[in-house]
Amino acid sequence: MAKPMFDADALISMFESATAQQGAQLRKATTEATLAALQGRELTLKNIRGALKQVAEAASTGIAKNPLPGIDPESLLDQAVTGMDQALLKAVEANRVALSTLVTQGADLREKHLGKALADLEKMEDTMFAAMKKAAAGAGAPMADAWAPILEKMQAGGTLSGAQAATTAEAMAEQMHSAMRSSRAASMRAAQVLAESYTAMVSGVLIGMSDALSSGGSAARKTKAK
Repeated sequence: MAKPMFDADALISMFESATAQQGAQLRKATTEATLAALQGRELTLKNIRGALKQVAEAASTGIAKNPLPGIDPESLLDQAVTGMDQALLKAVEANRVALSTLVTQGADLREKHLGKALADLEKMEDTMFAAMKKAAAGAGAPMADAWAPILEKMQAGGTLSGAQAATTAEAMAEQMHSAMRSSRAASMRAAQVLAESYTAMVSGVLIGMSDALSSGGSAARKTKAK
C-alpha cells in the first residue's frame, strides 16, 4: 500500500476516542485528512480513489477501536464519509477553476486531455463509492455491519460532490461552446501544453484552496513526535 499523505495514526486516534457530540470536529478532521491525502498527487481518478480509501480505512479502524459505551459506529462513519464528500467538493471546484482558465485561454474541451477531464468529473461519485466499498470490504466484523447502511444511502441518494461534479461538467461544456461562438483567439500550442499537464494544474489549484483550512494541531496535518 502506498504511504498515506496524511497522519493516519492521528485520525485513527481521533475516531478511537470520539463521542457522539463531536460530529462537526470529526467531519472537519476527515475533510482536512482527505485534502492532505490528495495534495502532492495529480488528481487522477486512481489517486483520488486511493486517497479516499486510505482515509476511510483510518476512520473505520479508529471507530472499531472506540471503547466508549453507547457509541453508534454507523453515525461516526456517516460523519467521516460526509467529511470526505466535503473534501471532494473542493477537488471538483479545483477542476472547475482549472478548466475555466484553460477555456478562457482558448483550449478546446474536445481535445483529448480535457475531454477526459470532463469525463472524469462525471465519474467522481462512482470513484468515491468504489473507494468506500473497498474500505468496507476490508473492515471485517462488526464494522462491516456499520458500513452497509452507509453504502446503501450513498448508492440511493448520491453525494454532494458527485452532483456538483456533474453540474460542473455540464457548465464547462457550455462555456466552451460560448467561447467558440465568440471566436476567442489563443495560442493552441500553449493551450495544448497546459492541457497535457491538466491533472497537475488541478492539484496546484486544490493546494491553494486548501491553505485556508490549514491549522496547527489538526488531525490531518499533525506530525507525530518522534
